[in-house]
Amino acid sequence: QVQPVESGGGSVPAGGPLRLSCAYSGRAGSDSVIGWFRQAPGKERVFVAAIRRSGDTFYGDSAKGRFTIARDNAKNTAYLQMNTLKPEDTAVYYCATSRGYDTVTHEKDYDYWGQGTQVTVSS
Repeated sequence: QVQPVESGGGSVPAGGPLRLSCAYSGRAGSDSVIGWFRQAPGKERVFVAAIRRSGDTFYGDSAKGRFTIARDNAKNTAYLQMNTLKPEDTAVYYCATSRGYDTVTHEKDYDYWGQGTQVTVSS
């Protein structure tokens, strides 16, 4: 299976933590970059964070200082640790994989997408 699979979503009170996981195929070259995006109701899907195989990380403005992206190449799993969650973080979170392009913050930079996992933060 080439499409990544997300897990770990759920409901959490504001201020709480949540960790999402993304299991990817590990096929040679297909997972050079792992990215997380989110889509809130009625809004466009936006970039949250990304990590290259080298370990270089990138964050969207909403994630800086609160979220941490990591990957375990031996387990073919990526993680998004989310702390101090806010109601505005409520969204469907998507994991995506890329063979690696010049940029990592656009949907077009990714080849395969998961089905998404719902995160709901209550006030």
